[in-house]
Amino acid sequence: MQALDFPAYDFRLKNSENKSYIFDPIRKKFILLTPEEWVRQHVLQFLMKTKGYPASLINVEKEIKIYDTKKRYDIVIFNSDGSIFLIVECKRPKVAITQTAFDQIARYNLKLQASLLMVTNGLHHYYCAMNFKQERYQFLKEIPNYIIK
Repeated sequence: MQALDFPAYDFRLKNSENKSYIFDPIRKKFILLTPEEWVRQHVLQFLMKTKGYPASLINVEKEIKIYDTKKRYDIVIFNSDGSIFLIVECKRPKVAITQTAFDQIARYNLKLQASLLMVTNGLHHYYCAMNFKQERYQFLKEIPNYIIK
């Protein structure tokens, strides 16, 4: 798989029937290793090992309903009170991060009401803080480290 713009992490990989799989520590199972999954697993390691977010507050690939349409978010981090702190949208490395990706995560956030958003293709990362009163977001240089509240 392609090198990404994240620190080096150790992953559990396996091959079965000529397919590669990567262990997802949140879902606690091996997942087919696609380019998007490679990015998602790097983001999970980044959030847990580099930023310090506990696995117990992280959710991966859950279905939500938006305007009578079923969608799946990539990664969500919850606050300890159950509200959503961060939504992450992962794209494969060859997919450019465009306005379409921001529109997608913004639609998810209409329902989820996260404080922060992250869009990444593993090579380029964009972080935004939401301002719900002004219905805008502000770009950030990075997301904060986990702080126990």
